[in-house]
Amino acid sequence: MVVAELAFSANDLAQVRFAVSPMWEVAPSFRLLTSTSVHPVHRPWVEQVRPRMVAAGLDRGWLAELIGSSGYVPDFLNPAPGQPAPAPAAEWDAILASPADRVRQDLDHLARHQGHLGPRLSSLRADPSSRLARLTQEIERYWELALAPYWARIRAVLNADIFHRARAVAEHGAGHLFNDLHTSVSWDDNTLTLVRRKHTMPRHSAGAGLLLIPSAFTGPGLRTRVRPPDPPQLAYPARGVGMLWESRSATGTCALAPVLGRSRTLLLTELATPASTTELAHRTGLSPAGVSQYLTALRNAGLVSAHRTGRSVLYARTAAAEALLEAASV
Repeated sequence: MVVAELAFSANDLAQVRFAVSPMWEVAPSFRLLTSTSVHPVHRPWVEQVRPRMVAAGLDRGWLAELIGSSGYVPDFLNPAPGQPAPAPAAEWDAILASPADRVRQDLDHLARHQGHLGPRLSSLRADPSSRLARLTQEIERYWELALAPYWARIRAVLNADIFHRARAVAEHGAGHLFNDLHTSVSWDDNTLTLVRRKHTMPRHSAGAGLLLIPSAFTGPGLRTRVRPPDPPQLAYPARGVGMLWESRSATGTCALAPVLGRSRTLLLTELATPASTTELAHRTGLSPAGVSQYLTALRNAGLVSAHRTGRSVLYARTAAAEALLEAASV
């Protein structure tokens, strides 16, 4: 066991910030889907998504070679977010812009962990500039299938975590923030200490500041990325993840029916779990044509989003719909 210490100057402390990163959810969520064990929190999500992932062949593609059941994940998959909440496409563009020598260095590191590189990764190492495009296409497919339909719910948990911790900084200072972040993290004498780490984390090997990234799928441990000139990145389990997949109460939705209509309100309630038009028709007893018409109206109003997964389209509630349902239940 290594105890890693990251020293902070006043300038470093001034550059500590939070970010929500779609790519930091990709690797740990993919590991859950390919794991043989049952996760106590994410089981509902796994049971919904795994069949779609297998049907799409994503369990046998680029990500399957890049992301093992444990251990190292190539650093170029987690570019430092330049904004508090970058769009997924912005992070894919950053992956596409990864320097070829950095990709090869990361893959060599991965090979030392895994013992070899599979055929896809060998071709990526030989020609990063052209193969990265294929990789990002698969990441986009995975995102649309596994994470995008649930992103409004996930994002709400991550935002709530950041709000809580930002308030703690305002009330108690940065030291309290670090000491409350995780059991393996402590702050003392201008130094952040992380126990149970595999590698040291000297300040001279990283950029200034620190980037804190709450994650729904990382846990119970921490994940770090230290690659200059980027600031060190620390992904930690977000507060409230244990309630992420709990069913939301439908209490109060009757108040929405006179406004949205009974059928549209019923569909919003059913979309606590993303579903296709056919699935929603089966659940509600509405005709497929009627469901399609109502979903179009809800989508035009910004209450529903659509996500293509192979030949079907999954519909999901947006953050605006979640807020509307929550307000109606008060």
